[in-house]
Amino acid sequence: MNRLLAPEIHEIIDLVNYRPAVSIIMPFEPKMSSKAEIQHCLKVAVDSVERELKENYSMEMTSLILHKLTNIIKKLNYNTHKCSIAIYVSPIFEKVLYLDIAVEQKTIIDESFEIRDLVYSKKNSHKYLVLLIRENESVIYFGHSSSLVRIVSNQPELINYDAKDYLNEGFGFSENSSLKKISIIRFLNQIDNSLPIILPAYRLPLFVVGTESLLGHFKLLTKHAGMVVDFLLINDEKISNDALNEVLLPSISDWKKVKQKDILNRLDQAASKNKLAIGMTNVWREAMKRKGRLLVVEKNFKYAAQLGNGTDLLEELLAPYNKFSYIRDAVDDVMEKVLENGGDVEFVDAEVLKDYQHIALIDFF
Repeated sequence: MNRLLAPEIHEIIDLVNYRPAVSIIMPFEPKMSSKAEIQHCLKVAVDSVERELKENYSMEMTSLILHKLTNIIKKLNYNTHKCSIAIYVSPIFEKVLYLDIAVEQKTIIDESFEIRDLVYSKKNSHKYLVLLIRENESVIYFGHSSSLVRIVSNQPELINYDAKDYLNEGFGFSENSSLKKISIIRFLNQIDNSLPIILPAYRLPLFVVGTESLLGHFKLLTKHAGMVVDFLLINDEKISNDALNEVLLPSISDWKKVKQKDILNRLDQAASKNKLAIGMTNVWREAMKRKGRLLVVEKNFKYAAQLGNGTDLLEELLAPYNKFSYIRDAVDDVMEKVLENGGDVEFVDAEVLKDYQHIALIDFF
């Protein structure tokens, strides 16, 4: 990682041989996989590290790193309920992170540790929700790539009230409005009221699908349009699953766009509930309080605080947390803290968070 370092710090680094920095990132679910299976995966990773170290470093350095790795692996916690692990080892540093995020197995040998490598190792699974609205039924599907699984269905409640009472609820109906039309609007309200129960349980991008008439009414009454990635039109509400997949395909094929739209939706929602910190200093403070559920940061955004000049508020906040003999990227520190405390991290493209000072943290709510 490129860091802004004072000359005296460079001198320390040149004197202290802290290279190589070895990272092992891998799934680690003792509650789901046998200990023998996990140990085999760890052995494969260590063997890979050993081969590369022998090619590029002295025998003494190789032995030191392998000895540290062996000791760490012997002490791993097989009672954890986490789903992945990150092991960091150098000649002068070692650390283990147990994480709640799914990752692909990866070993990295470099000059320094990159928490960003951990985020880049996350499994990029295409999971989403689809709300299909029909006149007499709504269905929510769990989508994964091109597969759709029905998880919730809903039907209209029986109308057991005087229709005239419903005319006064703000939908512009006249005395001549049909009972059927009123029933549909009532059902759409019923669907909308169920979303705050379903969506927090999955925290996935949401697509809403329906005919032009139904979507038009739903858009007018919904209180949760800010949770929707896209509204998709169909001509026939009796659409099959295969045809529904075809309707979804153009949207989900650009998955980065879907993810970024969903992330912006979630930031807006958190801001409306006063559960959002923006800007480096505010984000740092909240992360150190173990409050971060989701950290969103522009991919190339870095924040290096210069110790000793006394001009940066973040400098004072950073000082107790520096773990190496050089100044770390504060964004990496925040990412590590959020991940350690059970949160998640997402990268977005440059300028996507320009209204949030390039970095934002959603609190638990």
